[in-house]
Amino acid sequence: MTRMLLSALACALVAAPLAAQEKPAEAPTPASVVAAAKSAEWTAIDPADLLVMTLAPSAKGEERQVIVQLLPPPFSQGWVGNIRALARAHWWDGTSVYRVVDNWVAQWGDADETKPLPEGIREVPESEYVTPVQRDPAGVRDYVLTPKRAEIVINRFIDSYAVTGFVAGWPMALDDKGGGTAWPVHCYGHVGVARDLSPATGSGAELYAVIGHAPRQLDRNIAVVGRVIEGIEHLATLQRGKGEAGVYDDPALRVPILSVRLADELPEGERPRFQYLASESESFARYLHVRANRSDPFYRVPAGAVDLCNVQVPIRREPQG
Repeated sequence: MTRMLLSALACALVAAPLAAQEKPAEAPTPASVVAAAKSAEWTAIDPADLLVMTLAPSAKGEERQVIVQLLPPPFSQGWVGNIRALARAHWWDGTSVYRVVDNWVAQWGDADETKPLPEGIREVPESEYVTPVQRDPAGVRDYVLTPKRAEIVINRFIDSYAVTGFVAGWPMALDDKGGGTAWPVHCYGHVGVARDLSPATGSGAELYAVIGHAPRQLDRNIAVVGRVIEGIEHLATLQRGKGEAGVYDDPALRVPILSVRLADELPEGERPRFQYLASESESFARYLHVRANRSDPFYRVPAGAVDLCNVQVPIRREPQG
């Protein structure tokens, strides 16, 4: 009798449909980790830190807007302060995007270099390319003194240029001694300050956005001041310049800038509102790990490494309601 019961049970198990059996958990993807992040792990971006650049409509009549998030203190604040002054003076209105180099940058400002700068623009020394790091006596965590003390989240994966990490939602590099100084890096979409030869550092009136492979050799040689968080396609798809250094040889090709405003200057209902996934959060730690070790069905061989610039910090429009 017992033997008959065991035989019947075995047949029932074999005949059980797959849907009734436990399915293996699907491997996470960067998108699934971000989607599962708790609302408390997202940090609002102050509209005062957003630069809204409106370009002339495209040839098809489409509106073009580029939104740049400016770096928080203490990074690059000499240049960021100049940029705020230029924006509040509406200095960029009537200037243009006049230089576009394939796999390099799109640059904007006064192409003819005849427009006087507003008062109060500061000449920033090269020493401000880096910022001091507050060392932890216990050697466990290092910090940067942003408006609040921000932990440096170290990227455990190899980067060919420097020890790297994340501070307040921004990718950063650290010196070879483990964090005596930190500096922002040139990743795709990041915005830098054009300059002449050293010791010139640029005022911030001439800016560029990276539209190609991350030119990390520029780190600590040119100031990084922000990143494009929406509308990079309006710069990356522009016609490439054929003049010297990618400048448009025909002024008619320049893309007019209608206005540049800090978002807090705009009417309340028109202010763009964004959030970033906090780099010190548990979800960001999972996101970083998954970016370096993809094991979902598309991938057969996990890389076990990830370039700093390939860990795009998740940014989203603030949810409504």
